[in-house]
Amino acid sequence: MPPPRQPYPTRDATFAAFAAHVSPGKVRTFQKYGVDLVMGAREGASFTDAFDDRRLYNCHCNGGVFNLGHRHPKVLAALKDALDTLDVGNHHLVSGLRARLAERLVSTTKGRLPGVVFAVAGGEAIDLAIKVARAATKRRHVVSASGGYHGHTGLALAAGDAKYREPFCSSSPDFTQVPFNELEALSRVVTEETAAVILETIPATLGMPLPAPGYLRAVGELCRARGAKLLLDEVQTGLGRCGSFWAHEEDGVEPDAVVTGKGLSGGLYPIAATLMTRELHAVFDDDPFLHISTFGGAELGCAAALATLDVVEAPEFLPRVRALGERFERGLTGAPLELRRRGMFMGLKFPVEDAGLMGSKLLIDAGVFAVWANNDTSVLQFLPALTCSDAEAEEIIAIVRQVFG
Repeated sequence: MPPPRQPYPTRDATFAAFAAHVSPGKVRTFQKYGVDLVMGAREGASFTDAFDDRRLYNCHCNGGVFNLGHRHPKVLAALKDALDTLDVGNHHLVSGLRARLAERLVSTTKGRLPGVVFAVAGGEAIDLAIKVARAATKRRHVVSASGGYHGHTGLALAAGDAKYREPFCSSSPDFTQVPFNELEALSRVVTEETAAVILETIPATLGMPLPAPGYLRAVGELCRARGAKLLLDEVQTGLGRCGSFWAHEEDGVEPDAVVTGKGLSGGLYPIAATLMTRELHAVFDDDPFLHISTFGGAELGCAAALATLDVVEAPEFLPRVRALGERFERGLTGAPLELRRRGMFMGLKFPVEDAGLMGSKLLIDAGVFAVWANNDTSVLQFLPALTCSDAEAEEIIAIVRQVFG
C-alpha cells in the first residue's frame, strides 16, 4: 500500500506548520521527549513514520479507536461501498441505516437499553447521557470519579478531572467527585437530589484501576435506592476490548445508560452513541427535536459501524480476544511492572511516578507506540489491536521484555 501523500516535504516543515497553526504546545512536548513521529502508512496492528518508514506496533490505538487495527478490510470495504451512494444524510429525517445500527446496538444489551441517540464523538454522547438523566429525574447533581475522564465538551468536562475543567472555568457545584472503588465515599454524596452517577467501567486516564469485585453492582443498587441513574462510559472499554462486548457485563450491573464511541466505526468515520433505558429515552417523546446533532449518526458512519459490529459479533472474535489477553499476561509475567488487565484492556504500572512517560519514550524508540495515563503517570496505557496475530503479539511482548527487563 503506498503511503499517504504528505502536504509538506520534510519532517521539520511538518512540525513547523503544526506548531504555527494547530498546537505549538504539542510540538514542544513532543520535542521535549524526543518524539518526532509523523504518522504515515498504516494497516493492521502497526503504522509507519511518514518520513523514514520506521514501523511501530500501535499499542495505544487512540484509546480503542483502532480496536480492529488500522483500515480493517471489511470495514473499509463497507465504507467504500457506502461512498458510492451515500453522504452524511439528514438528521431531521428517518434513516434505515440509523435504525439498523440502533437495533444492532440494542441487541448487545439483550434489550435492556432499547433507546439510542447518536453523536459524533464520545464527549457529545456523554453530554447527552447527563442531559437525559437530569431531564428524567428533574435533578441537577452529578457524581463522578476523581481522576476520571469523559471528554472535553460541556457537561462531560464538568464531570472530569479538575486539570481539564478549571482552566475553562467549567467547575460546577452541581458536580461532585469521589475516589473510584470507594463505595462508602460515594454513598455519602449520592442523595435524593442526585440525578446521576457517571463512571468509566475501568478508568483509562486514571491508570486502568480495575473495579473491585462487587463495586459496580453496589453502585447500581445505591443509585436505584436513591433514585439516581447510573451512566457507564464504555467509550474505551466496550466493543469487545475487555473480552466481552461490554466490560460491565462481567460485573453484574445494569446501567441506565451506556456510552460508546471511538472504535465503533473501526477508526474510519467519527460516530458515537448513547444507549439508554426506555425511561430516559422517553425524554424525547413530546419533542423529538429537543436534542439534535447534525453529523451524529451520519449514514456513512453507520455503514462503517455496522461492518464493525459484524466483525466483533462473529462467534470467534471474543474468545480470540480473551486468548490474546492471556497470551500477553503469560508473556509479561516476571517483568518489573504490574499488569492491570481485563481482556485486552491493559495498563503497565511502574513503581515510580512519571515512569509511564519515560516508558512511552523507550517503547517508541524500540518500535511500540504506547502512551502514559495522563492522570497517573506511573501507568502506561497498553492497548494492542484486538486483531493482531500470535506472531505480532509475541514480537510486541519481546520488545516490552527487552525494554523493561
